[in-house]
Amino acid sequence: MNKSFWLAIAAYLLPTFPIGYAWHLVIFAEQYHSLDLYRADVIIPFGLASMLVQALLYAWSYPLLFGSLAWKPGAFRFAVWAGLLSWSYTTLPIAAKYKMTSITDFILLETGFTILQFAVVAPLLALAYRAR
Repeated sequence: MNKSFWLAIAAYLLPTFPIGYAWHLVIFAEQYHSLDLYRADVIIPFGLASMLVQALLYAWSYPLLFGSLAWKPGAFRFAVWAGLLSWSYTTLPIAAKYKMTSITDFILLETGFTILQFAVVAPLLALAYRAR
């Protein structure tokens, strides 16, 4: 595990937590509350644990899948790949399984979050692997 690996973990975690917290619990808190699917007492350490697992897997997989590319094409392809993967396990199954007042509103909110998250994280993660 080299310097780039640890930088990639930081590139994922450091922006993802504040963006996720602000998006879900501050900026769009009222919209999420109106969907009636959140617990009254969200368990933030579970969210952080999930993000840590994601950071480890993305940091490990980036050089295997996109490491041969220049950083801009690598960042773009990673954003598309990881964004679609994330959206497939954070948005679609929740919309399919959980009771909520509006599936459309939930999908729009989560899709917006996923786009923002990977628009920020992908270039940072790609740059981390330039630090070799």
